[in-house]
Amino acid sequence: MNFAPTEEQQMVRDMVKKFAETEIKPIAAELDKTHRHPEEICRKLGEMGIMGVAVAEEYGGAGMDNVAYVMAMIEISKACASCGVIVSVNNSLYGFPVKTYGTEEQKHKFLTPVASGQVEGCYALTEASAGSDAASLKCRAELKGDKYIVNGTKTFITNGNVANYCVLAATTDPAAGYKGVINLIVDLKNTNGFKVGKVEEKMGILASGTAELVFEDAEVPAANLLGKPGQGFKQMMEGLNAGRIGIGAQACGIGRAAMEDAINYSKERVQFGKPINTFQAIQFKLAEMATELDAAELLLLRAAWMEDHKLDHEKESAMCKYYASDVAMRAAIEGVQIFGGYGYIKEYPAERHMRDAKICQIYEGTNEIQRVVIARKLLGLR
Repeated sequence: MNFAPTEEQQMVRDMVKKFAETEIKPIAAELDKTHRHPEEICRKLGEMGIMGVAVAEEYGGAGMDNVAYVMAMIEISKACASCGVIVSVNNSLYGFPVKTYGTEEQKHKFLTPVASGQVEGCYALTEASAGSDAASLKCRAELKGDKYIVNGTKTFITNGNVANYCVLAATTDPAAGYKGVINLIVDLKNTNGFKVGKVEEKMGILASGTAELVFEDAEVPAANLLGKPGQGFKQMMEGLNAGRIGIGAQACGIGRAAMEDAINYSKERVQFGKPINTFQAIQFKLAEMATELDAAELLLLRAAWMEDHKLDHEKESAMCKYYASDVAMRAAIEGVQIFGGYGYIKEYPAERHMRDAKICQIYEGTNEIQRVVIARKLLGLR
């Protein structure tokens, strides 16, 4: 058993860490304050291959593996959680289904510009009445000739306000449940009948847009269908497995940022004549953070390795996502506690880490749903 990264993986981690510390972290507070989409960061990450880490070079990616992707995601998310989730969606929720199920023509047309970082992609699954129950979609796609006519509204779509392309989950027959689900690639900038609706005001990840997507008799070419009719739900579940690794890595990065900031502050803050890091109460908090975050990272790397080796990783992806996000939330809470009153004000990053960490327990499948997934796999239930 070898825990050492390969030379290529270490190169990616070092490159992204340097970029994140010099170009992302210095503007993270400004991005949080202004809610500005970090387009210049996305373009530079694209040039580095990070918007499509595990996508083949012929489709604009870096041609690396998912272990390298996890390492890159942790470093980016340490610097800015909003940048982290934008990268995650491009790689996982959008990139995975197009890479895995797309035709050659679809990959060249719709994957290359996203994986190369020229534009953003998104995945439109959630609806007002379909979240954890992903099979109960109301967004309807009716095949008429060589086009699908799409009607429905998607909610809480990450990157939805800035994306050029979308993988849209819809149903051809609501009564058919999961058997009626299909995935369509939609060119959002050139589709009549589509518009961006409300852009949400959120607690955290404020530089990442979360939007409503509205389809009213929108025409999508039938050639944009991913795979075959009836395969959509399976594609969705496999895509979410990949996405959960990305969100787990985002959470781990947030947790590490909270811990490192707390360590640095504990060295500087003096009470009772000595730095607070000399007090056992502070030391124990930091020790617990470090242990849990290391465990979370190991779970993430295992799941990524399993995906790279095309092994069933549904359980492992659920484990790493829920554990890493729970650990990140605990680290963020304790980080605020170590900062004391300063942790509660926006001048310091501790409160931002706490706001950013919370969503990781909710999106890409709530942590309650992750436990259901794990239990079903353990018990052999469908």
